[in-house]
Order: sequence, then structure tokens, then C-alpha cells
Amino acid sequence: MATTHELLLEIGCEELPSAPLMKAVVQLGKLMDAGLDEAGLTHGEVRTLSTPRRLAVMVADVADATEEVHTCARGPQARIAFDADGNPTKAALGFARGKGVDASDLVTREAEDGKTYVFADVNVASRPAAGLITELAERTIASLDFPRSQRWGSTHERFCRPVRWICCLLGSDVIPVRYADVTSGNVTRGHRVLAPGDHVVGEASAYEDVLERAFVLGEDRRRAVIEEGIKGLEARLACHVDTPKRTFDEVVNLCEWPTVLVGHFDDEFLAVPHEIICESMLSNQRYFPVYDADGKLTTSFVVVSNADPAVSDTVVDGNERVVRARLDDAKFFYEEDLKTPLDDLLPRLDKVTFQERLGTVLQKVRRMEVVAPVVAREASADVACQHEAERAAHLAKADLVSQAVVEFTSQQGVMGGYYAAAAGEPTEVCDAIRDQYRPRFAGDDLPEGLVGKCVAVSDKLDTICGMFAIDEPPTGSSDPFAVRRSAIGVLNILETLPAVSLSALVDASLDAYARQGIDFDLPAVSHAVCDYFAGRLAVMAKDAGVRPDTIEAVEATGVIDPAEFLRRARALDVARASQADLFDDLATAYARASHLADASLGTDVDEALLTDPERALDDACSEGQDQVAQALEKGDYESALASLASLRAPIDTFFEDVLVMDDDPAIRENRLRLLNRFAGVFADVADFGALARA
Repeated sequence: MATTHELLLEIGCEELPSAPLMKAVVQLGKLMDAGLDEAGLTHGEVRTLSTPRRLAVMVADVADATEEVHTCARGPQARIAFDADGNPTKAALGFARGKGVDASDLVTREAEDGKTYVFADVNVASRPAAGLITELAERTIASLDFPRSQRWGSTHERFCRPVRWICCLLGSDVIPVRYADVTSGNVTRGHRVLAPGDHVVGEASAYEDVLERAFVLGEDRRRAVIEEGIKGLEARLACHVDTPKRTFDEVVNLCEWPTVLVGHFDDEFLAVPHEIICESMLSNQRYFPVYDADGKLTTSFVVVSNADPAVSDTVVDGNERVVRARLDDAKFFYEEDLKTPLDDLLPRLDKVTFQERLGTVLQKVRRMEVVAPVVAREASADVACQHEAERAAHLAKADLVSQAVVEFTSQQGVMGGYYAAAAGEPTEVCDAIRDQYRPRFAGDDLPEGLVGKCVAVSDKLDTICGMFAIDEPPTGSSDPFAVRRSAIGVLNILETLPAVSLSALVDASLDAYARQGIDFDLPAVSHAVCDYFAGRLAVMAKDAGVRPDTIEAVEATGVIDPAEFLRRARALDVARASQADLFDDLATAYARASHLADASLGTDVDEALLTDPERALDDACSEGQDQVAQALEKGDYESALASLASLRAPIDTFFEDVLVMDDDPAIRENRLRLLNRFAGVFADVADFGALARA
């Protein structure tokens, strides 16, 4: 039985950027795991370790050789494998060649089916692991996929950054690996400052201990050290340190021996909106802002150092100088912007292109000014609120050409809200400008006030309708204007505004484009946009746990207002769950009636031709239709479904006692009209035929 050892492959290089590093380390583990399996080397757990200067994979219990394999392979029947003289045919020769044996070594035996076949005894010798690992390691390094890679020196191999050393060990034995003129050995390299130079790794299992003695920690250990340091600061200073995941992950991958430090900036910068202070620190310097117990930004910030802890004071001083320079810029931009009213910035938007065929951002603003008050009016807002929605839409995009937003692009809207407040605009208008881009992603907050919702809907709907008007809807691989995200945002907002008709807003938005002079088929585009929203609604309902056939049944009604759609779907799901047999029977009856019904005959029933079972169904349809209409008008979908349930008994009796396709044409057509009436009661509630197909 083969002995086992731990395997180590470390690729040392110049500092890797955080995002490529995180992607590459995932690839490395998968490639090594699959490669060992393919090579036939048994092994245990595969672990990875990364720092900015290295990618490493460690595999437990790797066999030092593959197992010897003995198999007996069955080939063609003997009568096909040999001719009349006993000589091997092409079939036998090909089989033998494929199994790596000579045709003379083939044997014939009778199989379980009673027929005689040729067999080949195949012996695959054990292979030492070293050669296999060499091939695997070199192939793995070359297979790592980076968004951008480079060549260096005189070779043609590529990597994200120049490779400087390779350490590859199976137990204590060095496995020869060569890549880009670098040959493997049993040394790694320590921290650039605290332990520079080579450090011998005597055994693969000692690798992490050697790194730690050389002041290098793996990603998990670095993360834990930084988290522990921040928690200690929070406890000591009674504060909260903001550590957004994306920035935190990047900071973890910018150091090998982290030290958590605290710096400070001057009080004067607290007069600047905290959003641009924090963005400057997080995005440009990867510093973490610090908030007090009341949630207010303080003059402290956290920096994670990769330097010698002995020079921490010097590190803090240097970072404080850097942050002051960046915050000076932010303060200057903000103060300069305050000197120019938002109204005066608007003409500059005519030089900013929204979309080549749809015009400028200023034209987009003009369209939003039309649609935003329509949203408010649909939501039954008063005239004052409608004016505020129009005013907020008018100013919404002005900050795009402000100095602060040009520098800090993610603060668009936020800075406009500050500038509007400084100019004395109503609070609702300021908040609406600030919130216009919400929700920006799944789970994001919606705009707080009604005015903000009106502006956000007008903005997102304008983008959606515009892209459909020029026949550039999103595809599975292309959505440059984030139409899909905008549609979900519109639906999320309108779910909180149940009185608003989405189809009316679509028509208002498309009409604004038409008045601008954009040429398109308005009815066709309106239908396409509404269909697109219906598709997004179906996805939302599915994510909410609604059954697929229920979604299909409600979709058939043409309802695209999210609040109504989701309430209908949930009510139908609940009713089906609580009265499964009843609704299954109704669905079956509806499907049967729909199959027999003839819409061209209409629903005017001749009562003189009705038998008692027909009359009972006719009366039930009349009563049910009235009850359903009243329930739908009130938005009481549970009552509408209860009214449909009352039709079960009369329709069951009808189908049991009545021959629909009577020989008398007059009677037959009258019964078909009655079935039209029955199906029509369901039409505005859901397509029960979809439930019958489940």
C-alpha cells in the first residue's frame, strides 16, 4: 500500500490585486483537486492559502504513487475476432491495440449470456507521484485565469504579476516544477520588511508555521486579526467602525502581517457631508470611518498597516497627512458647488449624453418632470405633492455636473440633496433628490417619502421605456443601462403604492418620448414594456414562494400592478393549500368548459331552453359574477375566490346530467353559451386552466 504525504504548491509573485487574488485562489484549489483525481493519486482535504505575494494549495494524505490496476476487458465475440483459420481480424487487432496488449495475448471465454468473447487482461503499473505532480503543477499554474495577465523577462508564459519563486514539496521531497524561468525549491519568502529573504520549508506540513515565523499570515488568520483589532477599538472607544464587505475584503488582501491603527483628521472636515468624507476614505485610501454611539461620524479613522508595528506612529502620521489632503479636496469641491444654484447647473446637462438615440440628460429631466407628477396623481396625492414631485424631478440630475459628483461619482443624488437643502428647497424635494436612485440593488432601501418614490419611478421608467422604444431591450448577456434592475426597482416601489396603475405610467413615459420626437410604434412598445414587467413580476412571485402554476394563472389576467398581482397570487396559493380538492375540481371543470366553449357564440343564454341543472348553473353564474366583480373592486381576492368556489356544485351537476353537444343545434349552442358564461366568471380572477395543467 502506498504511503502518503502532504503536498504543497506555492506560487510566489509580485503583489497581486485583491480581486484577481480572490478568484485565483478558488481556481487553484479546484484545479489541484481535479488534477489529482485525474492522475489517479488518492488524497485527502484540499486547502488554499493566499497573501498579496503568494498563492498556495495544500493537500493532505497524497499517495506517493498511483495504485497498480488489474482489469479484464471484454471485446468482440470470438467468431468476429478470429477468422476461419484462427487469425485475428481487424476487430481483434483494434481491440487489442486499444487495450495496450498484443493480439496474441487475447483469450476467449464464455460469458454469462452463453456467447464466447475475447478478453484482454490489462495491467496498469503503478506510477510514482513526483512526475505526475510536476506535470499537474505546471499545468495548474498555466491554467489560472486572470482578467489581465502579463509577460516579463524573455519567456512567453503569462501570469497576473511576475512569478518570483515556486515552492513545491511532497512531504520533505522537492517536486521539480518550472514556470517562466523559475524553478521550484523548498524555500518561501517572508514579510518584505519584518523577515525579508528566503525561508526554508523542511516539510510541506510545516509550511504555515514557517510563514508565521516569517511574519506572514494566511487570509483567514489576517481576517481574524483585523476583526479582533477593530472589535477591541470599538470596545475601548465606545464607537462603531464601518467596515463595508468589499473594502474589508480588499484590506485583508493588502497585507501579510496586519496591525490595526487609529488616525484622526481635523474637526473642520465634519462640516462636509459625511458621505463624501467616507467615500474618500474607503475608496481612495481603504480607511474605515468611525462613528460614535449616536451614529455620528467622528474625526477618527481606522487604518490597517502592513509595516513593522514598531513604526506605527510614523504610519499613522503619514496616513493622517494623506487623508487631510484628500479631505481638503472634498471640502473644496463641496464649498465651490454651494456657490452655484442647482437651477444654474441644469443647462450643462444638455452637453451630457444620456443615450445616443434618446438624447441628453437634460431631455431626460424634461421627461421626468412630466411623469413624476403623474405618479403622484395616480397615488392620489394632493396638488402640492404633485408640484413637489415635478420640482424634485426638475433638479434631480443637476448634481451630475457638480465638482463633488464628478470626483465622487457614487454620491450622485446624495450631493444634490445637500445642495437643494442649502438652497432652501422643501425637505420632501431634498429627500427625493437624495433617494432617486433607490433601490440600487436587491434588498436596498426604497425612497422614504412619496415624492421620492415618484421621482425614482419616473427616472427608472424613463430608462426602461426609452430602451424599448429604440428596440434595445436587455438580453441575457447585455444590459448596459441596467433595465432589469430598474424594472425590479419600479415594481418594488409600486408595491407600496397599490393605487398606481403601472400601464398608465408606461403610456405617460412613452408619450413623453413621442413628444420629444422619438419615432416608434407606441402601442407595440407599450405592449412590449408591459410584457417585460409581467416577466419580472413572475420572477418576484417565484422568489416569494408562489407556486409556478399559480403565477401562470394570475399572469393570464394581464395584471401587472405588483401589489395586486402578488395579493392575487398569494390569495390563490393559500386557497389552494387550504381547499386543495375543491380548487382541483374547479380547475378541471374550468378546463373542460373552456375546451367545449365557443367564444363566437357569446354569453346571451335563452332561458326558455334551460333545464333545471342548466338553470341552477345560470343562476350561480349570475350571482358569482356579481360577487366576483364587487370583491375585485374592493381588492378582496379571498372573497372573489370564495365566490368561485360556490360554482363547484352546479357545474358538477351540469356535467353529470346534461349532454352539452345535443343533436338539436339550438339547444347545443345555448349550452355552449352557458359554458361561456361559466368560464367568463373566472376570467378576471385567474386562468384556472393553468392550474388544471399542473
